[in-house]
Amino acid sequence: MTDNRNKEFIRRHIGPSSSDQNKMLSYLGFNSLDEFIKKIVPEKILENSALNIDSSISENAALTQLKQIASQNKIFKSFIGMGYYGTYTPNVILRNLLENPGWYTSYTPYQPEVAQGRLEMLLNFQQMVTDLTGMDIANASLLDEGTAAAEAVALCQRVDKSKLHKIFISKNCNPQTIDVVKTRAEPFNLEVIIGDDDNIDKVEGDLLCSIYQYPNTYGEINGAETFIKKTQDKNGKAILVTDLLALTLLKPPGEMSADIVVGNSQRFGVPMGYGGPHAAFFATKDEFKRAMPGRLIGVSKDRNNDQALRMALQTREQHIRREKATSNICTAQALLSIMAAAYGIYHGPDGIKHIGERTAKFANAFTDIVKTKFEILSDQFFDTVTINTKDKTQEIYAKALEFKINLRLIDQHALSVSFDETTEIKDLNNLLKIFGLNEQIDSIDKVNISSIESSLQRTSKFLTHKIFNSYHSETEMLRYLKKLEDKDIALNRSMIALGSCTMKLNAVAEMIPVTWPEFGGIHPFAPLDQAKGYSKMFADLEDMLTEITGFSGVSLQPNAGAQGEYAGLMVIRKFHLNNGDKNRNICLIPSSAHGTNPASAQMAGMKVVVVNCDKDGNVDIDDLSKKAEENSKQLAALMVTYPSTHGVFEEHIKEICDVVHSHGGQVYMDGANLNALVGLAKPGKFGPDVCHMNLHKTFCIPHGGGGPGMGPIGVGKHLEPFLPNHVLVNSGPKTGMGSVSAAPWGSASILAISWMYIKMMGSEGLRLATEVAILNANYMSKKLESSYQTLYKGKNNLVAHECILDFRPIKAESGISEEDIAKSSSSSNKKKQNELSSIASTILSSSGFEVKDDLNTNVFIPSSDKRDIIKIDADSKYFETVVDDELLRKMQISTLGAYEIGILDAIYSDVENNKIMKQNAAVGKNAITTTTTSSNELAHVALNMEQLTLSKAPEKVTIGKGGVGIEELINKPTTIVGVGDLRLLDMRNDLNEKLGVQTEIREGGVLMTEMGISITKHGPNDFSIEGPLCELYYKVRNIMYQHFTFV
Repeated sequence: MTDNRNKEFIRRHIGPSSSDQNKMLSYLGFNSLDEFIKKIVPEKILENSALNIDSSISENAALTQLKQIASQNKIFKSFIGMGYYGTYTPNVILRNLLENPGWYTSYTPYQPEVAQGRLEMLLNFQQMVTDLTGMDIANASLLDEGTAAAEAVALCQRVDKSKLHKIFISKNCNPQTIDVVKTRAEPFNLEVIIGDDDNIDKVEGDLLCSIYQYPNTYGEINGAETFIKKTQDKNGKAILVTDLLALTLLKPPGEMSADIVVGNSQRFGVPMGYGGPHAAFFATKDEFKRAMPGRLIGVSKDRNNDQALRMALQTREQHIRREKATSNICTAQALLSIMAAAYGIYHGPDGIKHIGERTAKFANAFTDIVKTKFEILSDQFFDTVTINTKDKTQEIYAKALEFKINLRLIDQHALSVSFDETTEIKDLNNLLKIFGLNEQIDSIDKVNISSIESSLQRTSKFLTHKIFNSYHSETEMLRYLKKLEDKDIALNRSMIALGSCTMKLNAVAEMIPVTWPEFGGIHPFAPLDQAKGYSKMFADLEDMLTEITGFSGVSLQPNAGAQGEYAGLMVIRKFHLNNGDKNRNICLIPSSAHGTNPASAQMAGMKVVVVNCDKDGNVDIDDLSKKAEENSKQLAALMVTYPSTHGVFEEHIKEICDVVHSHGGQVYMDGANLNALVGLAKPGKFGPDVCHMNLHKTFCIPHGGGGPGMGPIGVGKHLEPFLPNHVLVNSGPKTGMGSVSAAPWGSASILAISWMYIKMMGSEGLRLATEVAILNANYMSKKLESSYQTLYKGKNNLVAHECILDFRPIKAESGISEEDIAKSSSSSNKKKQNELSSIASTILSSSGFEVKDDLNTNVFIPSSDKRDIIKIDADSKYFETVVDDELLRKMQISTLGAYEIGILDAIYSDVENNKIMKQNAAVGKNAITTTTTSSNELAHVALNMEQLTLSKAPEKVTIGKGGVGIEELINKPTTIVGVGDLRLLDMRNDLNEKLGVQTEIREGGVLMTEMGISITKHGPNDFSIEGPLCELYYKVRNIMYQHFTFV
């Protein structure tokens, strides 16, 4: 017997067994994986040698190794503050949320029908933030506090009509926040002025915005309201960086007229994790909601008038404005915001306020004694006290380390101490000893909170909603979390096939180290010698990633894929500036690129030039060469995804890179599809100069329902000097591009997941996982080709690890869209009475109908929010029903006199007689035209210039012997006749004048509006409108209908 325990994880991680793989290969006409892969991956880039990575090890061995590494970290009690604090994760949340695959393996809630649980928790987070900040509206999280502040500046740019360019930042903000904002502001040529709070008066002219921290980095709480007023007097927007726990006691920013409020929710039950992941929050005034970055969860009603949650204002800015975007935010930190919301729900308003009061009492108790010997910076504070220690500074700091306590060393003359939820009496007494004070304290019960003057004390209530006042016992909380989890789909229930957003098994062994205190309990600005375990893990991971990608340098700082894109382009920008090439600002991007690509390029100060793709979906090399030549002196970079977003290995990737390099440009490779390259090809060896790696796709960090993620970048040797660095920690080259994340190594604690995955897979397993992913995609493509054609294929008629199925013919014939089919396949779980009902229900649910179980005739009626009531008379069966938004969107509506008229195809089945009927009925809000049942004719309103005509409805159709097929019946087209025409320019002017909507006319006859609503003109009398169903959608549609009369 052979001891195969070191390869057991590979077998358990890869779904298809060896036997399954052989069957798929045989079906495709191949004898081996090796033969198969050689037919797909271009010979010029295919690696024949194995990765120089250790062989796979067992789960137990990997955990043992990592535990030994983690033990090198020293867990000191940190009083450093600066946005990171000790906290307790309630065990009911730890076990049932953070450690529960039902929560951490779900995907971003694009499909609300199977995401109501996490959508509710994200809504709870938003409500918690708006309550505590006193603002009108909040989003569902951002990456970190520094990024949130930078996004606030970007919002100010979006709403600014005067092209203002000055930003004033109080020097009393956290240094890491200032640094991230400086990095983001530089490409936009914004002038960043950092100074004393009073110096805002000295700024000449108007301000775009200002940033103030409340409480500030040294703990002071006074001055915010004055700062806000001075900013607004200069026509600027006032951005406040704040702390949620502090706001349980302090006057909320909304009551001070702040414009935007941001911060970190980490201290609400999320471990420090050496910097992350944590959920930042972003709140603002209602008037700015359409300019907000990230996700926003909204409340609507379903057909039963029950709550139905969804992502409102869903389309991200980069999908509307693309190369004009000022934000590339994709998803953010859903899992962490859900944890913070759960913390707020479990403790409730009284519990959270108690934690806030206890924290403030510790700070006051400490100050009351320490100020007898030392000067205190301010007597107005919440949890942080700054002490002028003069020549005693180093002595006190060193003594604290002897007590295994970290203080913040501000400079040679001052220290600060930040208290938190985990502070105990023994900690307070140790601090007094460290500062050379003999007094000891037994209790803080009688300590008065004198550090918050009455004008700054909170008087308004918060978290008054029932949800925050119902689940305070462990049993109640446990059941609430379970109820929400059961509403969702995650990998513990089914596969989630998302193409480039590849969902891999997030093995339990990989997740276990995340909650080890050796990783979770370390402050990101702790002395480096306390984080030797982290340093070892970072070094291991960087070595493994450089070997896998072929690059020479790696930065682990970017804490999301889009952040990695931005960092990579900023490295290229810094490279060109260092070479004196200030004019190199053109970025070539294929027309098939992800929306984040042009947005990231614009944010890095580059102008986008679009490169065409050919009929096979590949980059058009002739067009690339032409545009590279035209922009040769200004060419900065090409952004290319490989394999392409169309799911193919482009044969000419090396030639593509050569074209760009020959004109002095650099090649950025989007690593979204690295899953098809690991072990087979190395980007650093076939042309690209920089590439980001989605560890939450390729290397098994789970999606968490919309975050966290990690997007490290790999670069060539010549770009290493320009990798990200950090203002507080030596974690990158001094010549680097600056910070892209608030913490030096981004979301450090989840890097353990990728470390575990690579160690357990080893060289052999990593390559096999890639090969099987490609095999699965090709098997599915061929298996489905008789019904669904694959739109793009590479050489030998094969695809990479994903494929695009073409549903356009089906949609043209039946009106059934790809979205209908996707939703039907994941949400149709009802038991059908027989095969006929099953067939009919599948088709009808795909068309926006669903079964009304209490009707014997199985009438398929549309889902609805009971907005539009209509009547249908079909073949002597009379129903009163409702039309929902989805069906109304598909209906052709026209005004005829006092009526709004449309055509509805109603389908019902008679199960007893095994019959199915299709009827056309003209319907309207104010009147109804019904079938003439005696002759089975329909008063079908068809406006043909000035003439009304009658047309016959189809006869009854019997399914079965002698009958016709269901597909033939459903696919019979309905003729639509229109009068008038739609000119996109006129429509654009109407939208601007009547709604004040931002619009853009794009190639191909597409008018793109805010929120992703688009009107496409296909030809005379032929156009369509698409977009999220929202208030703006209906306003746009109504204006569009004014240009047309049709039925």
